[in-house]
Amino acid sequence: MSEPVFLKRTIVKQTLWSEQLQEERKLRIYLPPGYNEVLSYPVIYCQDGEEFFNFGRIATLAGQLIIEEDIEPFIIVGVEVNVAVRTQEYAPFGSRFKQYLACFAEEIIPFIEHNYPVRRTPDQRIIAGDSLGGSVSLHLALAYPGLFSRVLSLSGAYYPESRELIAREDDLSWLNINMVVGLQETDYQTDTGVYDFVQMNRDTKALLEARGATVSYREKDGKHLWGFWQKELPESLLYFLTP
Repeated sequence: MSEPVFLKRTIVKQTLWSEQLQEERKLRIYLPPGYNEVLSYPVIYCQDGEEFFNFGRIATLAGQLIIEEDIEPFIIVGVEVNVAVRTQEYAPFGSRFKQYLACFAEEIIPFIEHNYPVRRTPDQRIIAGDSLGGSVSLHLALAYPGLFSRVLSLSGAYYPESRELIAREDDLSWLNINMVVGLQETDYQTDTGVYDFVQMNRDTKALLEARGATVSYREKDGKHLWGFWQKELPESLLYFLTP
């Protein structure tokens, strides 16, 4: 297929006022080729929304998958974040963590569902994120299982606090998570310390499987960078979007 075909999509920018966070939150919404408000679409919600579009090239990848792989068209919602407070919102020990979860589930989801023809069942919503965005996506599913049961995790930052919360769960048989981590992520410096992301993801996989979750897990050569995640995104998307 020629490149122009992939460009026949729409990206809408919206701004939402969050009572939970007491500030505006920007959204980027990808509407697929042939978008029609009469139809209904599966939807992917992405943490770090600006990065998923700019560095993950998720809109271009979506067009390629829809046209080349003949998968059902879907909508993407990128939720932007202020990098200065990202850890405070995404990490379980963050000062804005609970408010962010509530904003996402109780404000952003209803806003999207009021304005766009997205499907409203957990098996038709995917929640995706990289690093801390991956772990907060899982925490959203744990906190709101009635909304989310499908998580796409790119090198999830499953710090000890995250694993402690997972360990408290008894039955995760409703959860389906696709995890990927780069084998060169064994000594990665974050704003809270140096972590072995490979071991962190292996330990989290074991915790989830022990509680009955469906886990699709892979380790590939790669670093904790968007160059790696962009290459892995199509396989992770196809995992959820292929019938």
